[in-house]
Amino acid sequence: MSYLSGRWNDVRTLWHLLASRIEGQTHAERLDSFYSGQAAGYDQFRRKLLHGRCELFESLPVPENGVWVDLGAGTGENAELWGPRLHEFRQVYLVDLCQPLLDVCQQRITDRGWERVSAVCADATQFSLAETEVDLVTFSYSLTMIPDWFQAVNRAWELLRPGGRLAIVDFYVSRKYPADTLRRHNWFQRHFWPTWFAGDNVFLNPDHLPYLLDRFELVSLKECQGSLPFVPLLKVPYYSLIARKPA
Repeated sequence: MSYLSGRWNDVRTLWHLLASRIEGQTHAERLDSFYSGQAAGYDQFRRKLLHGRCELFESLPVPENGVWVDLGAGTGENAELWGPRLHEFRQVYLVDLCQPLLDVCQQRITDRGWERVSAVCADATQFSLAETEVDLVTFSYSLTMIPDWFQAVNRAWELLRPGGRLAIVDFYVSRKYPADTLRRHNWFQRHFWPTWFAGDNVFLNPDHLPYLLDRFELVSLKECQGSLPFVPLLKVPYYSLIARKPA
């Protein structure tokens, strides 16, 4: 993609973000309404916004003969981040509730000729498998978009085998008085960012990290800040977590 076409894609996607109304009675309808006009340019624009994804997937081992479930997979770009290692999985499920994004995901699977990779339209809080337990569950900037996020975390727990891993990268804000081991954000960060993102139904929550750390055994945690497209002076907090379901 040329520089000019890339910039035009960014402007068009930003227009949809700022000007499109989100309509619908259900969560699925609101997702379809929000993403239908920007699905085609989704990946390129959000590479500048969604930090830490490449680093997270590069740091994850592929479980031997493993099953991976990506909850809130969107266009399926996360599968690209494995590179050739994707083919080491026994089965991959890319799960999302938004059909416009899943259409892009299914086209990606077809174009790449990926075998044992399935695009699944399902609610992350209800997705289930008839087969064996899962070795790895990921949420990549999707937990903040799931209204019943705690149920999605609980579903990940139920899907995972004992010793299976959970990996998450997402925006967040800290509690006013977080645990000593966690970073504390200032007043501006704790109030500005939830308000900024809420207009797009992205809900930064100070309870995400504490709940995750209470349910799972921590393997690694990075708390960082990343820049925003067209907003050079501000940085938004995000975290990258790998945890384990107790054996």
